[in-house]
Amino acid sequence: MEHLLRDGHRVLLRPIEPRDKAELSTGLSELSDLTVHRRFLAPKTRFTNAELRYLTEVDGHDHAAFVAEVLNDQPGRVGAVARWVRLADEPDTAEAAIVVADVLQGNGVGTLLSERLAETAAEEGVVRFTATMLSDNSAAKRLMVRLSRDLERRHGGAGAAQLTAELAA
Repeated sequence: MEHLLRDGHRVLLRPIEPRDKAELSTGLSELSDLTVHRRFLAPKTRFTNAELRYLTEVDGHDHAAFVAEVLNDQPGRVGAVARWVRLADEPDTAEAAIVVADVLQGNGVGTLLSERLAETAAEEGVVRFTATMLSDNSAAKRLMVRLSRDLERRHGGAGAAQLTAELAA
């Protein structure tokens, strides 16, 4: 589905595909150090081939991922990625993560993707998301609050927090 962001960018939200490997690699190289640190909690300069397979070849049941494909400026460019991965020992819980290109941050694409994640997770029997993030990542916390009817926060050490969101019906 196509969406118009606050800054005028048009994006298409769609499931990730194996053909997105190159775009993910390019996108990672273009993220600021701060955005990389907020998403991966450590420096990350490249994805391995195995990581690219894992990130793009998903089954939609235990692992789902979506991209926001930019339609203007650089058509076909992946501007954001969101995913959830079901926990093996808690099948009604999934780890969720979102990364938005610096140029698109603050324009609502994270909200659109988080809502899509919650919808698809619920369809697959997931009732809660967990996420590990930097304690000062207020944008990520706002996304979790928006999705949740109940949010639990725990400190994870080294400036990180573990959030668990019971997904709203």
